Amino acid sequence: MKNEMPTPAELMLGNAAIARGAYEAGLKVASAYPGTPSTEVSENLTRYRDELYCEWAPNEKVALEVAIGASISGVRAMSVMKHVGVNVAADPLFTIAYSGVGGGLVLIVADDPGIYSSQNEQDTRLVARAAMVPVIEPSDSEEARVFTKRAFELSEEYDTPVILRTTTRLSHSQSLVYPEERIEQEIKPYQRNIAKNVMIPINARGRHLAVEARMKRLADDAETVGLHQVTYSDRPMRVKSVDGSGHEELKVGVITSGIAYQYVREALPDASILKLGMVYPLPRRQIEAFATRVDRLYIFEELEPFIEEQVRSWGIPCIGKEIFSIQGEYSIQIIIREILGEQYEYDQPLSVPARPPILCPGCPHRSAFAVMKKLKLHAAGDIGCYTLGALSPLDVIDTCVCMGSSISTLHGMEKGRGRDYMKDWVAVIGDSTFLHTGVNSLMNMVYNQATGTVVILDNATTGMTGHQHHPGTGVNLMGEKAPITDIAALCRSLGVEHVHVIDAFDTDLLEKRLKEEVARQAVSVIIVTSPCVLLKDFVPKGKCAVIADKCRKCGLCIVTTCPAMRKYEDGLVEIDPLVCTGCGHCQKSCKFDAIRKDT
Repeated sequence: MKNEMPTPAELMLGNAAIARGAYEAGLKVASAYPGTPSTEVSENLTRYRDELYCEWAPNEKVALEVAIGASISGVRAMSVMKHVGVNVAADPLFTIAYSGVGGGLVLIVADDPGIYSSQNEQDTRLVARAAMVPVIEPSDSEEARVFTKRAFELSEEYDTPVILRTTTRLSHSQSLVYPEERIEQEIKPYQRNIAKNVMIPINARGRHLAVEARMKRLADDAETVGLHQVTYSDRPMRVKSVDGSGHEELKVGVITSGIAYQYVREALPDASILKLGMVYPLPRRQIEAFATRVDRLYIFEELEPFIEEQVRSWGIPCIGKEIFSIQGEYSIQIIIREILGEQYEYDQPLSVPARPPILCPGCPHRSAFAVMKKLKLHAAGDIGCYTLGALSPLDVIDTCVCMGSSISTLHGMEKGRGRDYMKDWVAVIGDSTFLHTGVNSLMNMVYNQATGTVVILDNATTGMTGHQHHPGTGVNLMGEKAPITDIAALCRSLGVEHVHVIDAFDTDLLEKRLKEEVARQAVSVIIVTSPCVLLKDFVPKGKCAVIADKCRKCGLCIVTTCPAMRKYEDGLVEIDPLVCTGCGHCQKSCKFDAIRKDT
């Protein structure tokens, strides 16, 4: 799917190429919530702000609904999220599949095989099949650009939202892209159509029939959408026998899609390959024809046996998940080991020491967790950098389910076991996550007359995904100043009477307030504030240094394992001035005044 125009090539991330393709397709409105590995799509869209509008929404449901509204109005629209974000956006997704679109509507979803930055490894193709929404999947950055444009065309041609599925490896790897000029799209005139756009039961019944007819038409046209690529080879290959007892000389065929295609192409240059560009619905006739040309057919797809199950249902013999893992990210090594039965030349164990994730030097979360640990508190946790509070030596976070779940989890525990049992528990959530879905959970606690303390760790950014703005930061995705959501005032508006705002490094006051609020028979909120130390405008508070002749070598200062600190074999502690941010947490931990802070 390469562009034949003699335009200069650019090296682009897959995410940047998706943004470029959307721009070229005449995109007008894009709404997203940041989530690795999808975040850079929206960040790259800001390069084209003169021709389109893009925003960060408070969560993925809102983001998709914004895109739906733009589509209904007659312009091309897009929503961007990671795979777990689709769960949040599922309600509008399943319904807009019934309604159909006005202007083209594309949903960019980044799956995370290998779970590099997520809480699960779900496969978006399964959700798409349930929602009856077509899925296309590029295999490199240029296809990401081209397929994004094609997705808008398919959306309008078949009156359906279209999911463009990518993965961590494609999103964050680079390959050559051949940009083209933007084509402005004529705005479709809005026409009031209650039967199509208002999904009350009587209308939804009719639209369900329309969806079934649309999917049948898509399946019939699957061969002609212009997204598949097939290469045939008549050269026999020496492959591992099915029972593993030896090798056989066979003509091998592989059906694959997405980034997995790159591994197949490199590992099996003599195989016939059917690379699927649209993975739902599948091109049945093309797959059946391909299968007749090979002696053995392999299905090589990351995560669930989505393609494989469909191929098997058509009575086509194939080999898939019985030799390929259903978990994790695929590689060339897997193909060489499982198909060729050989040792990959670079398949040697790495002697790299383990490096567990850790909070940054000067991170305000470390200070807050140190106080909670001192008080022997347990925390229902949430999604964010602060989830690292589950690990030693912090050992505070006990649960982590999904965005916004910490408050609801604490509420459920309290209702299930009673206040006395929960007397040493709190909920911990970040500022961006609180605005994502934590607000509803806090509202629920107040409404249902619960008791419990919610600690909002406000570091003035969406830190885990790379410092994106949110409604509480005062800046939008376009870089414009925006109204600031006052989190403390918001909590009070929900009926929380006891709301405290405390500097993360005022540990004495934080300890006092935690003791008071955990003992209180009411809902309370403690907002722990201090900016993330990695923000561009963060100014270090100085540098801490150990006074060697005062150091008792007790190790209290390094209990929370600040990466700026090092303890030598003789017990003496040193602070790296290049890494230290001057937060002063170690200084407060020292009982012997052996740490000074230079400003």
